Amino acid sequence: MKYLTNHFKKEIQSHTFDYLLLITGGIFFLVAVNVFKGKRLLEFIILLAFTSFYIIWGIYHHIIEDSLHLKIVIEYILIAFTILFLLKIIIFP
Repeated sequence: MKYLTNHFKKEIQSHTFDYLLLITGGIFFLVAVNVFKGKRLLEFIILLAFTSFYIIWGIYHHIIEDSLHLKIVIEYILIAFTILFLLKIIIFP
C-alpha cells in the first residue's frame, strides 16, 4: 500500500498540469450539465464532449510520458464509452 501511495504522489507531482487539466474539464462538465438541466439533447452533447475530451486527454498524457500504445488508446476509448453509457442510463433517463 505504501508503494502505491508513493507512486501516486510521484505521478501527481510530475504531471500536475495534466491532472489539473482533467479535473478542470470534469468541473466544467458538471457545471455545464447542471446549467442545462432538463435539456436532454444539450446534456447528451455535453456528455459526448466530455468523453471525447477524456480520450484526447489520455492520448495527450501518454504522448507526454512517451508510453502511448494502441492498447492504451483502446482502453481510454472503452472507459469513455462505459462512462457515456452509464451516465446516459443513470443521469439522463
